[in-house]
Amino acid sequence: MKLYKVALAPNPTKVMLYIAEREQLGTQMGIEQITVNTVKGHQRQPEHLARNPFGTLPALELDDGSFIVESLAIIHYLEDKFPENSIIRGTAEEKGHARDIERIVDLRISGPMGGLGHATKSPLGLPPDPERARQLSASMQAPLDYLEALLSDGRSLLLGETASIADCTLQASLQFLRFVETDAFGERPLLRAWDQRYRERPAAQTVLKW
Repeated sequence: MKLYKVALAPNPTKVMLYIAEREQLGTQMGIEQITVNTVKGHQRQPEHLARNPFGTLPALELDDGSFIVESLAIIHYLEDKFPENSIIRGTAEEKGHARDIERIVDLRISGPMGGLGHATKSPLGLPPDPERARQLSASMQAPLDYLEALLSDGRSLLLGETASIADCTLQASLQFLRFVETDAFGERPLLRAWDQRYRERPAAQTVLKW
């Protein structure tokens, strides 16, 4: 298999963190990781559009030559393909909560974080948009409070003591915000401590660049 990626973008980084976490658990997937140069616009060239018709990243090429192009679908495929030491585990209720928290992080926090970064200091050269930045920041306050409350029971990571897809998703977006020198956590010491702990993990050290 081959994973087509770009280092800074949150969605590819989420998958890269997931793969690194699985490797730390002893699962060797044998996935070749290939960088697509988005600065030079290679994601819009016919070669990549044949992998992903939307011109985005990531894209996972399977052994049969087909492709999966949505980050969460890639992760779920790898969970099914390599079930031993999978990240989503436990009872039906535990799996349900794990998936629920990942969706909260992705839809209510990570998506707005990406917009916030581009509205403040876009690496794509987009003009600053203070009003949009204000609106996006406001929309994240309740879900960030939710995560702060989760961490108040002393857990190390968002779902407990082991890494989850939610951890990978949130950290991937935080790397983008660090790159554009933007902060979203405010006065939330537990989330800041979680951020520091996660970035010290061996898996994170192999993936995160900012």
